[in-house]
Amino acid sequence: MTATGLWNIAADLPDHPAVVDPDGTVVTYRELADRANRFGRGLQARGLEPGDTIVMALPNSADLLALYFAVLQTGLYVVPVNWHLVGPEVAYIIEDSGAKVFVAHSRFTGMAVEAGRDVDAKFSVGEIPGFRPLDELGEGSGRPDVRTAGAPMVYTSGTTGRPKGVRRPLTGANPDEVPAASMWFFGIFGIKPFDDHVHICGSPLYHTAVLNFAGISIQMGHTVVLMEKWDPEEMLRLIQEHRVTHSHMVPTQFHRLLALPEPVRSQYDVSSLRVMIHGAAPCPIETKRRMLDWWGPVVVEYYAATEGGGTSITAEEWLRKPGSAGKAWPGSVVRVLDEDGNDMPVGEPGLVYMKMGASTFEYHKDKAKTLAARVGDLFTLGDIGYLDADGYLYLCDRKSDMIISGGVNIYPAEIEGELAVHPKVADIAVFGLPHPDWGEEIKAVVQPAPGVTPDDALTSELLEFARSRLAKFKLPRTIDYVDELPRDPNGKLYKRKLRDAYLS
Repeated sequence: MTATGLWNIAADLPDHPAVVDPDGTVVTYRELADRANRFGRGLQARGLEPGDTIVMALPNSADLLALYFAVLQTGLYVVPVNWHLVGPEVAYIIEDSGAKVFVAHSRFTGMAVEAGRDVDAKFSVGEIPGFRPLDELGEGSGRPDVRTAGAPMVYTSGTTGRPKGVRRPLTGANPDEVPAASMWFFGIFGIKPFDDHVHICGSPLYHTAVLNFAGISIQMGHTVVLMEKWDPEEMLRLIQEHRVTHSHMVPTQFHRLLALPEPVRSQYDVSSLRVMIHGAAPCPIETKRRMLDWWGPVVVEYYAATEGGGTSITAEEWLRKPGSAGKAWPGSVVRVLDEDGNDMPVGEPGLVYMKMGASTFEYHKDKAKTLAARVGDLFTLGDIGYLDADGYLYLCDRKSDMIISGGVNIYPAEIEGELAVHPKVADIAVFGLPHPDWGEEIKAVVQPAPGVTPDDALTSELLEFARSRLAKFKLPRTIDYVDELPRDPNGKLYKRKLRDAYLS
């Protein structure tokens, strides 16, 4: 039996496809391992030692994954930054993380030049003034001299205040061995090593879950098909061409897939799909049902965090418990607490707290934030939810997004989920604005579907639709329209930007 792990597979099955780049170039396991070895040697030749940090701003590519694996075998931390950030934002992350090397793509030249001013060792894919070509990072052949397991250090999105890095202690493990937690995590979804698996990655690899899924897939002998920019029909085409078996997705992508005309959807063969995993945000119940009707019982949901712990639910369970994010993983604890740290009764919403075994983490250079998110050894992401009598978790919304109107708690995610399924709505955001009598009023901002005119008639139609599905106190007071909502490519909505525009 072939051993798992990038370097073991490279030795046993050197010509097995590891990565299909967005331009269609196939990179074998041997080629990916050789590139990771070269980068690892180059980093050590520049004096980096276990515990040091590098920052990378790269699009989805084999180069990004090779650099990631270079770090995983040399005991370093790697910070994959959101390349939609501007120069000062990335400069803050470089400084805060203590990065000694910055790697960027020429596509982001303006940001990279501004962000990397104070970094001595800078490398680029393509030409960036003041940066050396990435190909110059390492020469010769063979593995790096010092090999010990490194780790990603991911920064929170910074929707409130400065982003903070989630940093875990290094394990000192042998990088040739796939961490048991990785094998266990994929096992939750029934994904085995090899087994003709093909993973498709349509979201940016700077997201924690996206990088984890791609990295673990490679460690388990699966081919990873990379998309440079997610497009619904292109994803269907790649699923058919490469016989894709699994992926990590977000509800926004489901919504856009379902918006394709039926003749377009039906022309692609998706019978190879085995488990399409989604998370990151609550999925509207009707959207989930339509995906299950189309793809079958391969749509699996989970709720988890960079910091550790989570839940999952199969398609069969979800049909019994529609709207649930599932039960706690084996070894994970999920509790719903009030403001004083007491357990909420069954069915009563509160803050969702989690932990995973004895896993520990800290927000880099921010002990106060670390402690504020904890109750004992449990932590919270600030999500509000409740547990049913069988221990299944139902998510309501982020605490920071909750609207309090007339003393009543209102969850925008519920309103968004109902209106998102209207055929004339391409995207929607709901949030609260100050109101002199009620405390807050409900504002909806809608991105109309292509060809739909944003006028009073549409507002009337949407409000009438909402009245048939929501209580009166949950109805938006006003609806505005925009050409496009501010989302990142993984579907995360920057609601604060919308709200701040009204407040200013």
